[in-house]
Amino acid sequence: MRAREHLYKLEQWSFEGRLALSGKNDSWSASISWEHRQDDEKIKLSGPLGQGATVIQLTGDLVTIDRGGDEVQSSAQPEAFINQQLGMFVPVRSLRYWVVGLPAPTSASIETANGFSQAGWLIEYKQMEAVDNQSMPHKITVTNERVKLKLVIDQWVLNVAKAI
Repeated sequence: MRAREHLYKLEQWSFEGRLALSGKNDSWSASISWEHRQDDEKIKLSGPLGQGATVIQLTGDLVTIDRGGDEVQSSAQPEAFINQQLGMFVPVRSLRYWVVGLPAPTSASIETANGFSQAGWLIEYKQMEAVDNQSMPHKITVTNERVKLKLVIDQWVLNVAKAI
């Protein structure tokens, strides 16, 4: 992990990929585009051929969810709100670090053979890829006793944010 600490300073990045999320009673998959800027996350989830696009924006403690209609919903409790909307808990604040291969700086982590555990979650990096002289995650699995999230990142863009 120490070899990756410089990535905490990475102010802008984005990726495109595929996401599968499964819980005890539900599962779904989507294409994902994630754009990160300092203190700002923009995550776009969409079904086949771009159907059912949902944009989640997290700025500081405010999260907004836009499902493409006239109504944009927002909350000052991001994790609880996303849990309510998706029907399963996704630790989006920590996930912002986990997707680049880092533990969140807010709580202790324990290294494992393929990643680390943190805050009741097991984060495993199944495959890495070279991106701009960096080793970045290509296949990630994030699990706890209730939720399993699989992420395949098809394309990384580091230090350059692109509009979604």
